Amino acid sequence: MPDQDTKISSLVARLNEPSTSGAHASDSVPEMDDDDSIFAELEAEIENDSSAAVREHGMERLTREMDQLRQMKSDGHGQYREVTEEKDVVRLSAKEPRCVVHFFHHKFKRCEIMDKHLQRLAPKYFGTLFIRVFVENVPWLVERLGVKVLPCVMTFINGTSRDRIIGFEDLGNSDQFETATLEWKLLNSGAVQKDDSVGSNIVYGANSTVRKQIRGEQQQDDDSDLDLD
Repeated sequence: MPDQDTKISSLVARLNEPSTSGAHASDSVPEMDDDDSIFAELEAEIENDSSAAVREHGMERLTREMDQLRQMKSDGHGQYREVTEEKDVVRLSAKEPRCVVHFFHHKFKRCEIMDKHLQRLAPKYFGTLFIRVFVENVPWLVERLGVKVLPCVMTFINGTSRDRIIGFEDLGNSDQFETATLEWKLLNSGAVQKDDSVGSNIVYGANSTVRKQIRGEQQQDDDSDLDLD
């Protein structure tokens, strides 16, 4: 039975590979037609397996995984999108196991820079929901969460606020910070998860200067972030 479970798990894991693979983080989310093709391929493999247990339990699990995948894509997983209704922001951040929310303003350049990096990360971490919200659309949340400086990126895990990135202070205090630096912050907050096991003190791709700034070995004053007060 353990061998059968391993085989079923291996087959089901392939269903998520196109959406969660980090090899092409900038690629768009696969269309449902692609998912259907993968599902049909795996379905055929399971139905033709010599083991009756794999044929029975494999199809049940594959169907459940496919339903979950469709629901996650419907909610916006695998893409970086704007949510305009305050009630939807509350609902999504509360129900998602892992959620990254960027509070932004259209006229602020640093929010555009943050958007660019989050756009790259969203397809790479399919298990995390990435959304952006215009602060003027969510006044209650802005006050409730104490959002005062933009850009502000908040992470939620199982409905609880886990961490926030205010301005670029934690990202090297530079408009030219690397996507890998933001990725490192999100990994260490638990907002995104890598498949492989990595040390929490690693800054992926970030240079030594940025690593020192993130770890508090260098302090710089920066007044270029937007103050909402």
